[in-house]
Amino acid sequence: MISRRALGAAALLPVAARAQDARVVMGTWGGDYGEILRQGVDQAVATPRGLEVVQEIAPAPTRKTKLLAERQARRGSMDVVGLSDVDMYELAQLGLFEPVPEGAVPGLGRVIPSLKRAYAVPHIYSARVILYNPNLVPVPPRSYADLWDAKYRGKVGLSDLLYAQYVETAAIVGGGGPSNFEPAWQKLREWKALGARVYSSNEQLAAALKSEEVAVTVMWLARGFMWKQAGIPLEHVVPDEGATSITYEMAVPKNARNKEGGWRYVDAMLDVRGQAAFAARMGYVPTVTDAPLPAELARQISLTEAQQAKLRTPDYAYQASMAGRLLDFWNKEFKG
Repeated sequence: MISRRALGAAALLPVAARAQDARVVMGTWGGDYGEILRQGVDQAVATPRGLEVVQEIAPAPTRKTKLLAERQARRGSMDVVGLSDVDMYELAQLGLFEPVPEGAVPGLGRVIPSLKRAYAVPHIYSARVILYNPNLVPVPPRSYADLWDAKYRGKVGLSDLLYAQYVETAAIVGGGGPSNFEPAWQKLREWKALGARVYSSNEQLAAALKSEEVAVTVMWLARGFMWKQAGIPLEHVVPDEGATSITYEMAVPKNARNKEGGWRYVDAMLDVRGQAAFAARMGYVPTVTDAPLPAELARQISLTEAQQAKLRTPDYAYQASMAGRLLDFWNKEFKG
């Protein structure tokens, strides 16, 4: 005879299973990103779809280290992880992520084709542009090359976090590009001789722009939008050489506890409500084709058709192969 206790335990199993299937751990940045994700995706879209989202907040290097440390574990701690396109590519080459399953993310059909990856789904994107203070720079620069003009001596500010992007910028000016950094080294030496200043964080660079210690920088357009909203006098220029994109992506680790829930969450983040929230508050452009923006907002954060035609995509494989050399040159010679 089956005991009442056994019957009670059996009755509870479907509930426990449903609870487990509903719980999704999302590895993400904190700050504005995490808060907009919580409001615009977790609460507005994922919860009504039956998901219970738990944010695991940490800087990108910490999340990368954790993914690597857990790669041999049968079950990892994150069901979905967000990273930049460069970081995502690096870890994908180590086989850490599930391939995006056919049909598991219905919203993928609305994603801009050039942003699609086999191992991740694009969330939001922006472009690297020139930001300048119009009070200090009455005639705006038109190209990256203009920032090597002696009239900007001591007035170019750079964020230490974007060192790889500045190497690519210098390579473009020197005649190279995303797949050829060799011309960058001499151009960076010239920039250093012109007094280019390096700040340890994006926030310190913003403070230098606000205090007018620096007048011009190379930065993500979305970051410039946020700084402008915060009261820093800034305008932007898409360089004649063509801007380079940055995409923030989401992937499901191979050892995720709840893969099905992870893909459901990835689909939720493609919803137009969350996409619009990131555009309005952080200046990142939607990765889906059905999230139209107000005209004034689009003017501030988007590229024209002509500028999109010249948009450069990072050469992820080449950049990964050069990672050690980039960091070594930047720390020992450019900052040293």
